[in-house]
Amino acid sequence: MTGKKVLLDTNIIIHREATTPVDPDIGILFKWLDDLHFVKCAHPLSVEEIEKHRDPKTVKAFLIKLGSYTVLRTKAPIHPLIESLCFPLDKNENDTNDSLLLNELMNKRVDLLISEDGGVHDKAIRLGLASSVFTIDGFLARVRAENPSLINYKVLSVRKEHFGNLNIRDEFFDSLRQDYPGFDDWFNRKSEDDAYVCMQDEKILAFLYIKIENKGEKYPDIEPAFASKKRLKIGTFKVAANGFNLGERFLKIVFDHALLFKAEEIYVTICDERIERLRLKELLRKFGFNHYGYKKSSSCRDVEEVCVRDFTPKFNPTAPKITFPYISADNNIFITPIYPEYHTTLLPDSILRTELPEDYEGDKPFRNAISKVYISRSIERNIRRGDLIVFYRTGGYFKSVITTIGIIEGVKDNIENEERFIELCGKRSVFTREELSGWWNYNPGRRPFVVYFLCAYSFPRRLNLKELIDLKIIKDIDSAPRGFARISKDQLNLILKETKTNESIIIH
Repeated sequence: MTGKKVLLDTNIIIHREATTPVDPDIGILFKWLDDLHFVKCAHPLSVEEIEKHRDPKTVKAFLIKLGSYTVLRTKAPIHPLIESLCFPLDKNENDTNDSLLLNELMNKRVDLLISEDGGVHDKAIRLGLASSVFTIDGFLARVRAENPSLINYKVLSVRKEHFGNLNIRDEFFDSLRQDYPGFDDWFNRKSEDDAYVCMQDEKILAFLYIKIENKGEKYPDIEPAFASKKRLKIGTFKVAANGFNLGERFLKIVFDHALLFKAEEIYVTICDERIERLRLKELLRKFGFNHYGYKKSSSCRDVEEVCVRDFTPKFNPTAPKITFPYISADNNIFITPIYPEYHTTLLPDSILRTELPEDYEGDKPFRNAISKVYISRSIERNIRRGDLIVFYRTGGYFKSVITTIGIIEGVKDNIENEERFIELCGKRSVFTREELSGWWNYNPGRRPFVVYFLCAYSFPRRLNLKELIDLKIIKDIDSAPRGFARISKDQLNLILKETKTNESIIIH
């Protein structure tokens, strides 16, 4: 992957060359680009956009540093797919410019595109370019996986910690301090409150503070006015670019608490358009958060955008992320096996009592992700988005247990070749590139297929194979699942009852 031409979206260049202190995320990205000798490319449209920027100092800084970029001297001819799939949907000049960036990739004039714009990524999927268009986090995950000798980090873990035990002078908080003039005072007032943090070499990589607000809470500075509801507020949520999917890991904590406290709505206020917050907004958008309005706050230098997620129970089978973690048994339901050596590394929330938590801390992207990949050679392949899977950890009559329920997000079958198979598995699979190659070539007569799923819920109580047979969910020991095995809605309901599953996640 080294030595390739990387086209950078305009926002990334602007944040790199801004007169205010550089976003650490951008610094990390550019360090990797330099270390791996990537050619950093800028589109002529980006140059035009930056020259129109409202901050003349940013324009001046960019023009001085223009030599560090390779500005494309010509614009590629419009590809037919750009003409037919993108232009008809473009609503404004910014949308068209996004399409023109993708046009360079479509014409193979550049090798990769890095953008934090969700619209760019949506178009890339339609164009079949998703494997060449990256977010900052996605790019970091890719290069770290391909260049392990260049990485120096200790095992990551998420823990709950009092504010008062954290270093308020950690550079992680600098951007919050710049945007919120009273940040230090607020932080110190919270000294006895809890936050969730992820540390690396004594430095903070991610931070989450959440708060439950009951009906009757007043919101005089939010427009339009909030109706009376029980809400979970994401008070502070920041994740440094790291390639470890920590954003999804922390968002899972948000949803777990919203379920626990029976919140009807989740909301967050976002202060400005820093790259870190563009990434946060895109993550929230994927999981059903929508623009609601604005908050006029004295604590932030700018008006804050308010984004809201309706958390009342509902299930969308065609877009399960936006109603995650709710499930419905109205679609197909499968039990599928997973070997012990892969089970907990893929599904760390479903760790067994006999396993050591420190062996499964989140130093791998797939451990932290809500969206994961499962690879199968099952004879049963009639699996669709919105279907449910119950994971069955193999191990024998007493040691095999069902541990986890997932929601199918998509399936890729009839994959063209090995390289495409490896690309589709990406960073959300437990397997290395070499192991994936082995999976592909094991039986050329029946190639594997890829299942994308959301890890929704870990059963509080596990049922072993003996209990599953006694409950008539599995016929006998010889009928233990070897691929995707269908079960009925009544059998799922029995599983949910016997595992003492939180019934609030189930849409009847």
